[in-house]
Amino acid sequence: MKPTLRAPLRTAIAAVAAAFVLLPSTSAAQSPPEATLDAVQVDSSIDRPIGIAESANQGTVTARQLENRPRARTGDLLEAVPGVVVTQHSGDGKANQYFARGFNLDHGTDFRTTVLGMPVNMPSHAHGQGYSDLNFLIPELISTIQYKKGTYFAEEGNFSAVGAAAFDYVRSLPRGLFSLELGSHRYRRAVLANSGSAGAGTLLYAVEAVGNDGPWEVAENYKRFNGLLSWNLRAGNDELRIAAMTLQSSWRATDQVPQRALVSGIVGRYGSLDASDGGDTARSSVSADWQRRYANGALHANAFLVRSRLNLFSNFTLFAKDPVNGDQFNQAEQRLLGGVNLDRAWNHKLGRFESETTVGLQLRQDRLSPVGLYTSVARQRLATTREDRVVESSAGLFASNTTRWTPWLRTVAGVRNDRARFRVNSSNPADSGSVDDAISSPKFSAIFTPAEWVELYLNWGRGFHSNDARGINNAVNRSTPLVPARGREAGVRIDGLVRGLQTTLALWELDLASELVFVGDAGTTQASRPSHRRGIELSNVYRFATGWSADLDLAWSRARFTDGAVAGPYIPGAVNRTASLGITAESGRWSGGMRVRHVGGRPLVEDNSVRSPSSTLVNAKFGYALARDVKLTLEVLNLLNRKVSDIDYYYESQLRNEGAPVADIHTHPAEMRALRVGMSMRF
Repeated sequence: MKPTLRAPLRTAIAAVAAAFVLLPSTSAAQSPPEATLDAVQVDSSIDRPIGIAESANQGTVTARQLENRPRARTGDLLEAVPGVVVTQHSGDGKANQYFARGFNLDHGTDFRTTVLGMPVNMPSHAHGQGYSDLNFLIPELISTIQYKKGTYFAEEGNFSAVGAAAFDYVRSLPRGLFSLELGSHRYRRAVLANSGSAGAGTLLYAVEAVGNDGPWEVAENYKRFNGLLSWNLRAGNDELRIAAMTLQSSWRATDQVPQRALVSGIVGRYGSLDASDGGDTARSSVSADWQRRYANGALHANAFLVRSRLNLFSNFTLFAKDPVNGDQFNQAEQRLLGGVNLDRAWNHKLGRFESETTVGLQLRQDRLSPVGLYTSVARQRLATTREDRVVESSAGLFASNTTRWTPWLRTVAGVRNDRARFRVNSSNPADSGSVDDAISSPKFSAIFTPAEWVELYLNWGRGFHSNDARGINNAVNRSTPLVPARGREAGVRIDGLVRGLQTTLALWELDLASELVFVGDAGTTQASRPSHRRGIELSNVYRFATGWSADLDLAWSRARFTDGAVAGPYIPGAVNRTASLGITAESGRWSGGMRVRHVGGRPLVEDNSVRSPSSTLVNAKFGYALARDVKLTLEVLNLLNRKVSDIDYYYESQLRNEGAPVADIHTHPAEMRALRVGMSMRF
């Protein structure tokens, strides 16, 4: 008999309560404690990760490191994570397209992102499983991006098989900020932010307004508004932050087009075959984050409530299904998401050894009412393909222990248990129902520190991702609810052998019981075959002079299906190599950065007979301080004006003048060279 969610919830809560009672604790300390083991806070700019990190592919990106990075879109912030590539296959209002470790992650599946503790990945999303839209971020407020890769971290649950990134905001600003940017193709952006005392705490506010038409023949008419209001209180060993965020955006999209239409001149490089594609979206949230420090550890609690909606119109196959009206479809959803994260860490002795134990509970529920798929023409709905009301609930309980056995050896052992219920009320009664599932994920890492400048890592762990609730309850072809993943990694970090140089090298493998692949004619992801990946990642940061640094990230991977199917072993969209080279500089009044990003070719079909070409882009940013409080910036995006693709797919479509569908490469171009000038003032 499969477990229900209620019993696991009671068991999980009871287990956490028992852990709080049985493990030693003390009252709140009167002064900050001297921790026996440091919490994992890896900051490559101000901390030495040796002795702290649990894997070679774990670190923190700071606001200072982000300041001089050129950025075309908000989602490009994730490219600060070594080996991650961010592109777009549609309008700027949609979630970006992400690549990492040989995965085409589509819009975020298998890479978990959080903002102020709130999960960003959306299960059973109208457009794609694990959809991660980061457009509600205001980059100037980011304090850190903490990242990790692999299945080795007990605190990371659903969608984290490839990795995870946690965005945090500053609690206050030393001075107010006003920033204005103008650029090519009617790009404009304004930010206003400030903070001040409010009662016993600090109030921070920020607003952002963005507009852009892009280089497209059908002007994108992208409009976005973001707002933030947060209140932070520090009292002794307690810290509380309450934050409210909002996003509103709308756009017209130029989606990918078949190559034969480009070659024949039916459409230009930046043209569209359906001018009514696009959409609108909204997101509002409130979250509370509380932490209390004890002499022997810390207690952390986080709660959040998110309301979001999406209305998206796409036409990928043109006239293949409906030669008269065309194949545009509308994906729409309204979602209410709520959850709680709770964890307690203790520093203690394990025999005579220094040790730290963390126990945590993560609860989440998504209510979609409804999530629907409709046929449409020029954004007018014609018919309902399906419409569902979904309630997806999950509970995750985890425990992790770090023990330092000798000055040169420590281990991290963890386990998590996740249970989920997928309840669907569908417009097709046969697809309605409720399914429960559970999965356990043990983890283990051994870290060796033979010298103060080198650290070796051995990591192993299991993880998972969930499938769409509608596929899990499908009457014809049911998907597995929780899909296991298993990862292994060996890595080394060298810091200080050469003055100013930090190098990490990792060899990794990852097995998935079921791959999620993009289905072009449906515009979404679909559960597919089991897979195996392995790869090598090399990252270098070199601070060769005061204010000057260079970084080089290289990644190679091999991705294959493992079931021996006749179609072939290659995974469509799996990138086999990426490279990123960046230089940043600060000298007197001048500052700036230049980045080169290379993405290798990739198979577009299972037998590797059709491939996407590689691409290389160069972006640059320059800054000049007119005065202490006034700075001018110039960004040049696609500096060399390369005509490359942001994304390529292979599937069937039909042009208006064709009598039958034709299989072809469908491409979305990278944008042409663009200039953006900005001025920021502190007050």
